[in-house]
Amino acid sequence: MVAKRSAGLLLFRRHDTGVEVLLGHMGGPFWAKKDAASWSLPKGELEPDEEPETAARREFTEELGLPAPDGEYRPLGEVKQSGGKVVTAWAVEGDLDPAAVEPGTFEMEWPPRSGRRQEFPEMDRVEWFGLTAAREKLLKGQLPLLDRLVELL
Repeated sequence: MVAKRSAGLLLFRRHDTGVEVLLGHMGGPFWAKKDAASWSLPKGELEPDEEPETAARREFTEELGLPAPDGEYRPLGEVKQSGGKVVTAWAVEGDLDPAAVEPGTFEMEWPPRSGRRQEFPEMDRVEWFGLTAAREKLLKGQLPLLDRLVELL
């Protein structure tokens, strides 16, 4: 079985208090009452024959409803998440207002086995976090991407 592949962008900015990263809280009922290790960089699955950086830019726009930022895209490499998905990511410096985000949505059967389909936001909220707070919020499988960002800076 081939592992699913995703690509994403880790947006960062330099602030008076240090570097901050933009993370999104995972949408949907499974994540609704979770906070620690329940946030992610904007990312999503690659289309067949799609280049990872192209997918990362597309997914940023789909998940946040805003264009991918201009700037230097610095490769952060790949990580393998606990479910087996391989995520390729880039760091890019930029800024955006989380209030301007209009998240994409996904549909799923909810409650389970009910036959009812409901729509949920891909990310139900987006916030800037300092590096220490980001370590608590970010999905464990994505923590090496944060470490690699720190090494780049």
